[in-house]
Amino acid sequence: MFNPMLMTKLMVNARRLPVTRTPAEVGLETWEDVSFPSSDDVELKGWFIPSGAAGPGPAVVFVHGWMWNRTGNVAHQTPVKDADVDFLPAAKGLHDAGYHVLLFDVRRHGESGPGKGPLSYGPVEARDYIGAVRYLRTRPDVDPERIGAIGTSMGGNIVIYGTPEVQPIKAILAIQPTRLAVFNANFMRDVAGPLGPSMTKPMELVYAARRVPRPGKHDPAVPARQLGATVVQYVQGTGDPWGEMGIVEEFAAVTPNTAGPVVKYPSTGRYEGYAYISERADDVVAFFRQHL
Repeated sequence: MFNPMLMTKLMVNARRLPVTRTPAEVGLETWEDVSFPSSDDVELKGWFIPSGAAGPGPAVVFVHGWMWNRTGNVAHQTPVKDADVDFLPAAKGLHDAGYHVLLFDVRRHGESGPGKGPLSYGPVEARDYIGAVRYLRTRPDVDPERIGAIGTSMGGNIVIYGTPEVQPIKAILAIQPTRLAVFNANFMRDVAGPLGPSMTKPMELVYAARRVPRPGKHDPAVPARQLGATVVQYVQGTGDPWGEMGIVEEFAAVTPNTAGPVVKYPSTGRYEGYAYISERADDVVAFFRQHL
């Protein structure tokens, strides 16, 4: 049965998915447990997977979605209609292609610190991504001019919001980013029926009272205009009931440098669209080979 109080709590505060997997599951033998601060000093935890190549080399940072962790999502842990999302095959493919990989937990997720205030789905968590990029640039084995990012769902928003602050970022793969007010209304209509969107209105007051960017003001199209020379490939599932193809196409239209049209990935639901990251791991690697 739908529980509006629980859903509101999850939307505002998220939920920690325990980190129960390791890169060893896909045959990776070497990784480092790392921690670093966000740009506002939240402690973040993750893994750095070295490429093994000699000399400073390119790196790709993964940024995950709502209620996930550094490895992706494990299905059926929440009341949301979801499915498994697995970052590890793409991480392995990138490693084997000669890229360092950074997988980390966004604040309020996995093993990272909570930070202050509710989840903003992009504007605030961009500070975590900024911290991740700054961390990579402290490493002597990373080429500071050759960093790319993969952002999925909320992670796509985070990367779009954060990249203007940490240029140069050579390439971004943004999988199903969204405009939060539209996403929330569609999501609540899907899970709670016709009256669902009205349940999102009190959230605007909560966010305003806590001085966090309000969902109604959330628009990744604004920072997308500031991505400069960064090459961006957008991906959106065709059967997504919560996000909208038109919105992602709008993001692409205002992005200065895209790799091509939005990839319209065949899907029957929101989570089936996220399958791009694991089912098309070869395409992920090919994108970064070309642009990073």
